[in-house]
Amino acid sequence: MGIIGSIIIGCLAGFCAGKLMKGGGFGFIMNLVLGLFGGVLGGWLFSALGISWGGVLGQLGTAIVGSVAILWIASLIKK
Repeated sequence: MGIIGSIIIGCLAGFCAGKLMKGGGFGFIMNLVLGLFGGVLGGWLFSALGISWGGVLGQLGTAIVGSVAILWIASLIKK
């Protein structure tokens, strides 16, 4: 998948993570930005653990897990 596809997946993951998190995260734009970083974190974390999900849905799931982790850490810092 190209850079544009990865950006779209990351933004979608940030949106989904914002909906999953209690309180809705940090607003629409910030959730999208954190979703991009979450996609990178999720990919790194899953590869470190030896977990591999295939296809676009696998990439989306990985990015959502990473985005939720980033939003959770950011909410701890915000308090």
